[in-house]
Amino acid sequence: MTHPRRIIIDTDPGQDDAVAILLALASPEDLHVLGITAVAGNVPLPLTERNARIIVDLARATVPVYAGCDAPLARKLVTAEHVHGKTGLNGIELPTPVTPLQPQHAVDFLIETLRREPAGTVTLCPLGPLTNIATAFNRAPDIIPRVAEIVLMGGGYFEGGNITPAAEFNIYVDPEAADIVFKSGVPLVVMPLDVTHKALTSRDWVEGMRALGTPVGHAVAAWTDFFERFDTAKYGSEGAPLHDPCVIAYLLEPTLFHGRHINVEIELVSPLTLGMTVADWWRVTKREPNAMFMGGVDRDGFYRLLTERLGRL
Repeated sequence: MTHPRRIIIDTDPGQDDAVAILLALASPEDLHVLGITAVAGNVPLPLTERNARIIVDLARATVPVYAGCDAPLARKLVTAEHVHGKTGLNGIELPTPVTPLQPQHAVDFLIETLRREPAGTVTLCPLGPLTNIATAFNRAPDIIPRVAEIVLMGGGYFEGGNITPAAEFNIYVDPEAADIVFKSGVPLVVMPLDVTHKALTSRDWVEGMRALGTPVGHAVAAWTDFFERFDTAKYGSEGAPLHDPCVIAYLLEPTLFHGRHINVEIELVSPLTLGMTVADWWRVTKREPNAMFMGGVDRDGFYRLLTERLGRL
């Protein structure tokens, strides 16, 4: 019997973050969620920590939620209400959360947990800007070698960016934080837009979620309907990319994804390409590989996994 992998989800919910968190909480035999740490990103911190607690309630789970950094390391916060709506979880009526907010700061929770748990047993799963993780690494460098792996959603190479022509939102919001994480030496698995834009929702899948007849099924269908409107208008695509659930799906079924172990650097200076993940996909530099940069996904397998797990809640 293998023990479930111990993870911390660092997040800025966001409808696709919500689906990712639900997927993790529906998979206790595979994943033990030690805590959820909220960061400012899609919407400001008071909304992301509140949204995280609402999602835990929806899953009927008991997981501690911590509020972290309310602004990037060195820049003004950029948010994405134009995608996610004013609350970040537009699409459903949001109840007042029952799950309490923990008094401890998310960064202190990250540091304490990584020091307490055996080295190499905790995986970090960032679904938003990397501010909390970078702040913890800066404050307590001793925890960096203790992290088993970081599996994150962020960046893009062949698909370009989604907030600027060159940059994906999570990296763009706090490129300095991303730079710290990508240079940390921790094993990285990156789910860029190159993958997530191949994981588009379909009408059938959304209606299948609705047909579950559960609060979770209703919420997932309503959230997808909400941000599909934005993405369909933008990409002219069939549906919307479910970005963040790719991180959790990888932990559950890594064979759904394929990519390359390559060097990825973060652009910090250029006004034109700030926050770009410069991925050496063709291995044209001598720079050391630092990330498993994914390039493809088995879309049908991904949605089959989502349906099966979310159907449990």
